[in-house]
Order: sequence, then C-alpha cells, then structure tokens
Amino acid sequence: MRARRPDLDTIRAAFQPHGLFLRGTVNFAAGEAAPELAGGRPAASVVLVGNIGGSIWPAFSRWRAAQADRGGNDPLDTWSKAVIRAVAATAGATAWFPSDPPWQPFQQWAMRAEGLKASPLGILIHPVYGLWHGYRGALGFAAPLETAPVAAAPHPCDHCPGKPCLAACPAGAVRRDLFDVPACRAHLRTPEGQGGCMAAGCLSRATCPVGAAYRYDAAQLRFHMAALSL
Repeated sequence: MRARRPDLDTIRAAFQPHGLFLRGTVNFAAGEAAPELAGGRPAASVVLVGNIGGSIWPAFSRWRAAQADRGGNDPLDTWSKAVIRAVAATAGATAWFPSDPPWQPFQQWAMRAEGLKASPLGILIHPVYGLWHGYRGALGFAAPLETAPVAAAPHPCDHCPGKPCLAACPAGAVRRDLFDVPACRAHLRTPEGQGGCMAAGCLSRATCPVGAAYRYDAAQLRFHMAALSL
C-alpha cells in the first residue's frame, strides 16, 4: 500500500501560532541511508522545523510563564518537543530532535534542504536570515515529497568585506577556519565575558551584517547565553 503524502499546508498552519516554520525538505534516494520511522521502515522524506529570527519567542515565553517550574532545566527543548510531537502525531509523522538519540544529522539535512554553509562561528548562515535562525526538530514521512531542486545559496561569508566577526571576538576564538570552543567558554567565565557576551549575546555574532533585521531581542539573547551552562 502506497504511503499517503502529508498535507504540508495543514502542517504549516498548525505550527504558525507557535512561530515555527517548515524550513526545507530532504528526500532520500533508494538505497540511501535514511532515519528509521516509528514503525520501523526508513523515512522517504524529512521536513525540518525551526525558527526564523525571534519568531518562537512570544509563544515560548507565554508557555514558560504558565509553567510552575518555568519549564524545567531545558525549557526551550521541552516546549519544542511538546509542540512538534503534537503536530507529528496529527500528521502521521515521526519527530526527531537535535538533542535526542539516535543523533540525526541535522546540519547535513539543513545544508541539503536550504543549500546553506557554515559560518566561522559554526552556525549555518542563511543568505537572508544570517545567523538568526535555528532548527528545533524534524518530521519524517513514509512518502517522498514534491520539492523544487535546491541550488546552493551564495555563501555570504565568501563576499563579506572585512569579516567583522573575526575581529569582534574578545577571546580570539572565531577564526576563518576554526571556532575555538574552549577559548570561547574560558572567556565567558571571566568578568569581561560575563559583562559582555553573556549579558548581551555573542559579540562576533552581533557584528555579522547579514540578516541584522532578524536579530534576537535582548531577552532571547540572554536566555540562549545562560543555556550554555558554564
């Protein structure tokens, strides 16, 4: 029996109140390694779900304020899973998340689905949204989806004059070919780091000129920095 194609318009509408978007689709060719659906068969397609700029912040903030424990130790992950799993159940899909095993190749899926490449900070940079976007989960389906071919987007970093993100890092952790995570985290523990990046968000990220209109607001920036659990 042939699998029924999902109604993506209905799925988009279900995510809209939560500020989540369908970010792109990957169809798997016959014989290609694909994630396993809940029923045991390999997925024919995966649809990425995520935020654009601060799109999720209003809905997430309202949900968190209503929780007696403020959402627990990882409130954004808890909220994302609750929302995406509910939509997945209605759509007959299997949901996966970046934080859960079996670890799925979200970065590879995103590069295939949207034609993106990594920035010096390690974050995939979007030609419109810049560094201000994210992937909160993915939906897997038994039927392949009709998609237009995805051309590789021009890599904004290749044409960025001056590369301001490199000079802006007070720890020298952001380099053309490496993001020095230990150096970054060590700096964030210092008084300068606590009063700078931890208080207002990564200074290198803030200097990127791409997608500046989508930058997270101050409250969301502080939330993400605090989530680093130094």
